[in-house]
Amino acid sequence: MAKNDAPTKIEDLLRPDNFDFSTVQVLNEEGKVVNEDLLPDLSDEELVQLMKDMVWSRELFERSTALNRQGRLGFYAPTSGQEASQMGSIAAMTKDDFILPGYRDIPQLVKHGLPLHKAFLWSKGHVEGNNYPEDLHAYPPQIIIGAQYVQAAGVAMGIKKNKRNAVAVTWTGDGGSSQGDFYEGINFAGAFKLPAVFYIQNNGWAISTPRELQSAAPTLAQKAVAAGIPGIQVDGMDILAVYAVSKAAREYAVAGNGPVLIETLCYRYGAHSLSGDDPKRYQPEGVQEEWRAKDPLIRYGKYLVEKGLWSVEQEEAYLEEVKEDIKNEIMKADTTPKQKVSDFLKSMYETPDYVTQEQIEIFEAKENN
Repeated sequence: MAKNDAPTKIEDLLRPDNFDFSTVQVLNEEGKVVNEDLLPDLSDEELVQLMKDMVWSRELFERSTALNRQGRLGFYAPTSGQEASQMGSIAAMTKDDFILPGYRDIPQLVKHGLPLHKAFLWSKGHVEGNNYPEDLHAYPPQIIIGAQYVQAAGVAMGIKKNKRNAVAVTWTGDGGSSQGDFYEGINFAGAFKLPAVFYIQNNGWAISTPRELQSAAPTLAQKAVAAGIPGIQVDGMDILAVYAVSKAAREYAVAGNGPVLIETLCYRYGAHSLSGDDPKRYQPEGVQEEWRAKDPLIRYGKYLVEKGLWSVEQEEAYLEEVKEDIKNEIMKADTTPKQKVSDFLKSMYETPDYVTQEQIEIFEAKENN
């Protein structure tokens, strides 16, 4: 996968005329540092927190899958395998940044400040899942593939006009990079030098379509060239590489240089969603095992163990905390009052017209019986 022959200086990667799209890597698959120059300057506590974030995300996947099968969650898109890509990218952002997630980006949304029970309610299709805290700079997850790219460009324009020290951040998959919204978003942001960081989480499969049939481009990062902005391909199973590139990209965009496109090479161990597809029917035999050897938690865990910052005991203790928290949050979601038809009608207009008001009264009468 990663050849570790990308430019070793961040300033070289962040040039619109950089045409070297070799994969950026900090840790190899054995957890050894292979690029000291890009090793982020993080405290021991911050290094451990990155591991905790990935452990939390993996357990959230496991529990969400079980809840879906129990009928307690609705739509859910698996994230297992993409923890380094998702947690490394959001960790490099600040609470002032505005994030625009896709439907697979629930972990980033929660880490940015969305209460977990709200995320569960969104999966259930409950309107309260879209009722965000006023200080949370985020939109609800976008279901339309790639649409968040155009929205991110618009948000970034607002950030620039308001002279805020922030960026708009969004993610899509390899399939999303084939959408028209993808190019329109990066092109508009590049033309106006807007503060945005765009991610393509290349997990190899757009539902059942393999990456090689999505585009003839050797890399997806090089699609940035047409928009005149920097494009960087990073090992998405290496959280330190994702974090380092993301932090630099944010600083570049905030400084007024314009947007950055980052392709993270990763993999989803599960299906595209839990709504029916079976990856065994369209993925070659053995591909899962190949990527399991690159597991982001195992790789980073080896690095932290070597530094004396992590252990099996610490992970097991933290997992118990995570399980208890998830249990409490799903209980909050389960006990949220069910939606009423009258509530939907009341939210249609600020002042209901005669027909709508009549319908509200009819349904309220039924609901109160």
